Amino acid sequence: MPGMTEFVDGWFLGHTLGEGAYGEVKLVVNKSTGEAVAMKMIDIEKHPDARQTVRKETAIHRMLSNPNIVQYFGKRSEPNMEYIFLEYASGGELFDRIEPDVGMPTWGAQKYFRQLVCGVEYLHSRGVAHRDLKPENLLLDNNDNLKISDFGLATIYRMQGKERLLEKKCGTLPYVAPEVLVRAYHAEPADVWSCGVILVALLAGELPWDQPQAECPEYIAWQDGKYMSLTPWKKLDNLSLSLIRKILTDSSSARYKMSDIKQHRWFVRSFTKGDQVDGRNHLNQAYAEDENLRNVCLSQPELPGMESDDTIQFNLDTRPTFSFSQPAHVEDLLLGTQLQFTQPSQQNSFQRLVRRMTRFFVKIEYEEIVKRLMRYCEKENYAYRVNEFGVVTMSAVDRRKMALVFKVNFIEMNGNILVDFRLSKGCGLEFKRAFIKVRCSMENIILKSSVVYSKS
Repeated sequence: MPGMTEFVDGWFLGHTLGEGAYGEVKLVVNKSTGEAVAMKMIDIEKHPDARQTVRKETAIHRMLSNPNIVQYFGKRSEPNMEYIFLEYASGGELFDRIEPDVGMPTWGAQKYFRQLVCGVEYLHSRGVAHRDLKPENLLLDNNDNLKISDFGLATIYRMQGKERLLEKKCGTLPYVAPEVLVRAYHAEPADVWSCGVILVALLAGELPWDQPQAECPEYIAWQDGKYMSLTPWKKLDNLSLSLIRKILTDSSSARYKMSDIKQHRWFVRSFTKGDQVDGRNHLNQAYAEDENLRNVCLSQPELPGMESDDTIQFNLDTRPTFSFSQPAHVEDLLLGTQLQFTQPSQQNSFQRLVRRMTRFFVKIEYEEIVKRLMRYCEKENYAYRVNEFGVVTMSAVDRRKMALVFKVNFIEMNGNILVDFRLSKGCGLEFKRAFIKVRCSMENIILKSSVVYSKS
């Protein structure tokens, strides 16, 4: 596995955290302090139209400062590349906490939904519409707090008290509000609708429809009130359904506002880990174990906000440094690297911290697990390729006939191989379903102690 690449003096490129329409998001680590930031790379040569998008995205980011919004540190411009530096949310993506077709316990869904509402309400107070809210764009920090990310489609809809209607049809179809697809629309109700669909995903582990249009039978059943015997609705209790009905209302003017949501009984009531409101208490123990596991991690230090216009030029050399004894997640430093740790006990504690639903340890050699993945792809008619760094890319078509691409990285730790799956393109829930099938096919080579969630 090749060593880390030095980006600028003292700062090294780690692995890819995610991919988007215009480029990649990579981890950047300070060699001496272990400080980590996320660096969004936009290839202007390949995407000349992206430069204006970057200007707009960074201008919006500079307006924002909120605990539930990914913090912006600045940008760096080069002739053919733009770099945007953002807070590194070491807890991963929210969709990784959602068990396909099950969701998560009510107390967990409520926690994240409350934080989502607070973040979106703040955006709206600043006159900003996100326009692409979905679990894939909701990250978690090391303290398990939700962070709204990816402002590539965001726009300012209100300035000096004057609001404008939006016309751009954008977003991700299962989450987009119906009015966005047919006419000029108000910004706030459209974001509220997306929050409602996210709540369904959190509670039920699936999306209610492919798109909110007349040709979609699931959406028509919802509109006509003929949904109670259908999934996902039959999985939900009456209290959560009463809130969701108020949010997922076809009329944007009748739709709940953020202030209404915050006063609803489901939002106000404090659910606990022992509650069995939805009859899914079997998830609580596994979910609590994973939360306890993450709480062992050292908190990533908070970086101070930079309020002046100097943030436009990100100077890695002059930023204040911080010191903490361990990186937040070892896999983020190990992917594609050969970092060595001098204390065995430290490495063992790292091995505990890397557990999450889309990775597992195996007890065979790298070459053998790659062969097994290739055979699996051939059996399932997946396309696949292995690059020069040993990363396997698997491509498929999901149940909605949409592209689904994920990448598999391999990390050697204490004589075992950590197999790490990360979504590259497509729906997070469909990715989780695909991962579970892969994992089941590898059951005989997986180290059982590496699986945190008991179900699936």
